[in-house]
Amino acid sequence: MISSVLSALPLLTYFLTLPTYTTATTYQLSVEYAGSNFFDGWSFFNNVDNLTNGDAVFVGESTASKSQLAFVNDNGNAIMRVDNFTNLKFGDKRDTIHITSLDLFTVGSVWVADMLHVPFGCSVWPAFWSTAPSWPVGGEIDTFEGINNVLMNRMTLHTEPGCVQTNPVQTSTLINSTDCNFQDNGNQGCDVTDPNPSSYGAAFAAAGGGVWVTEYAEAGISIWFFNRSSIPSSLQGNVTSFDVGSLGTPVANWPTGGCDMTTFFKPQNLVFDITLCGDLAGVPSVFAETCTGDCYVDWVLGSPSNFDNAYFEVASVKVFGSGQDTTILMNDSPRQVSATLWATALVALAATTALHFSPSMLRHLRI
Repeated sequence: MISSVLSALPLLTYFLTLPTYTTATTYQLSVEYAGSNFFDGWSFFNNVDNLTNGDAVFVGESTASKSQLAFVNDNGNAIMRVDNFTNLKFGDKRDTIHITSLDLFTVGSVWVADMLHVPFGCSVWPAFWSTAPSWPVGGEIDTFEGINNVLMNRMTLHTEPGCVQTNPVQTSTLINSTDCNFQDNGNQGCDVTDPNPSSYGAAFAAAGGGVWVTEYAEAGISIWFFNRSSIPSSLQGNVTSFDVGSLGTPVANWPTGGCDMTTFFKPQNLVFDITLCGDLAGVPSVFAETCTGDCYVDWVLGSPSNFDNAYFEVASVKVFGSGQDTTILMNDSPRQVSATLWATALVALAATTALHFSPSMLRHLRI
């Protein structure tokens, strides 16, 4: 996805990791988004889609809750969906969801997303991804992204010029582009398709969903995908630590040899969103590959039932860290943190994200 995320500051989680994490493969649970409190750790975009020019309105939390576009179901799973009950008039945009984690995660982190259903259908463009607050500075990692009725997930990095995929160690041979530069090829990024036919759409749901694992490490970025029946034992149950060595070869890999992590990637917010048509799914030549008619007129304005399958069902998102992580919550948390540690974290965060903290902002953060 193309992004400029505007909600990075209300709550910042900053991990200060030991230098030895570059050689570590074992990660410890740091943050979990799950159950009735799933949405407590996210902010809602609450604006029209001015990020990817979709025919969508990303509603605020109150509207999302009242309209049942974002809620936790009876099974304890988070549902995020497109409005599938409103008849629109020409010129209208359809309500949907874009949420961003309040926490930021540094290099030396792994996020594990367990999903039972992902959005699909003509005009639908869903993604689960991460981005630095000052995009394109700090990069973007797309773990899951689909459009319309394609059959397979694609995984992509978007960065400033100079990052390329070189000598990847991965199972996918479907490499669409190796240059991650957001300025090239319409911001295609360095793009890898998962050859697994049940990594997206109806086949994903029929397989019982699955798990994505994204490792953001100094050695590079790697993504694994497992359908429900093939999830490794190391990821099953109430896991509080695991070794990425137990996962086998990733489906996609971007080693630091072609893209230095400390240069091109900074602390990341996680994002779920579903837009409609827009800069990718709505391009006529792209839309025609798997769908008929006009993306907006025939689908967004068409029967609301067009979007019956346009929803995420997420069992959990767990973030693991390497080494001895220190979590700093920059809000009215009961956690007691020394003034020195606060200052150290702010200086480090500003240096790595190109964020600038004004005196008024520092007062708001009670520093």
